Amino acid sequence: MKQTAVVVAPGRGTYNRGELGYFARHHANKAALLGDFDAYRAAQGQQTLSDLDGAARFSGPTHTRGDNASALIYACAYADFLSIDREKFDIVGVTGNSMGWYIALACAGALDAMGGLEVVNTMGTLMQTHLIGGQLIYPFVDDNWLPVPGERERILERVAEINARAGHTLALSIDLGGMLVLAGDEPGLSAFEQAMPVVQERFPMRLPNHAGFHTSLQEPVAAAGRAALSADLFRQPELPLIDGRGGFWRPGSSDLSALWDFTLNHQVVRAYDFTAAIRCAARELMPDVFIVLGPGTTLGGAVAQSLVGANWRGLADKAGFQTEQQRIPRLIAMGREDQRGLA
Repeated sequence: MKQTAVVVAPGRGTYNRGELGYFARHHANKAALLGDFDAYRAAQGQQTLSDLDGAARFSGPTHTRGDNASALIYACAYADFLSIDREKFDIVGVTGNSMGWYIALACAGALDAMGGLEVVNTMGTLMQTHLIGGQLIYPFVDDNWLPVPGERERILERVAEINARAGHTLALSIDLGGMLVLAGDEPGLSAFEQAMPVVQERFPMRLPNHAGFHTSLQEPVAAAGRAALSADLFRQPELPLIDGRGGFWRPGSSDLSALWDFTLNHQVVRAYDFTAAIRCAARELMPDVFIVLGPGTTLGGAVAQSLVGANWRGLADKAGFQTEQQRIPRLIAMGREDQRGLA
């Protein structure tokens, strides 16, 4: 009997040194798809994805640039989606984190393969061209994924206090399981780094080559995206989509002009609640399993933390999640070699 699955698409920051050659390793049988993507990139005067994925060595300044990273991640994630065994899994919904929303649109059929690339590549290029602001990440849960009492509120109070200072901009960018991704300008980000204690020996952590995504700083990018990308690219999704508010876009009943507007307006300039997307997918669709597309493995923790926070299937903490994973895998990360075969 098939298992029901919700598919989760990754965002920026998931194609790193360990992912170099990801498409070539896992999708040699999809050369025609990559060829179409390469032709599009070449027509834009951009380096092809074949060259980037097939580079002799990973280059942070090259591979993490928005105009390169976005398209690379899209190609790998979309190819992963096409590789899911439909004899084993009945996909009942698709969602994603941040840029992963664009990938989710393509996976769900609201954009075709080339339309998905056009949206991802256009927005990634615009983000890189403007490169307004930056991002950092900070946790509010303990080692067992339980919220530290009052910590989330204290973090957001400090964010509001810094944002109220003259010449400082800082805001919530992404609600990411047990983490808060914050975005702002350099004074705002630096003030937060100076004000908050270092936890787990690495937070607050800056995210390299990231702009101030999902804040009002991106208004110029959103406007340019709406000017460059036609609503005609969008069509009725074939699978339910869960957006960064926890809202559903369903096959046959989605307002396509509203979907275009959400994707190139609210999605760009307002905070993205990935935690709500996972919670609503879990509770309304009650899948047997969540499948996280590659590349990378970093998003699995945020999905698991979101499921624990929602008390999905009685999961109450990290230890409980790990026990359940050993009994019945509820989370399959295709970017992990030990889990990829399960999908």
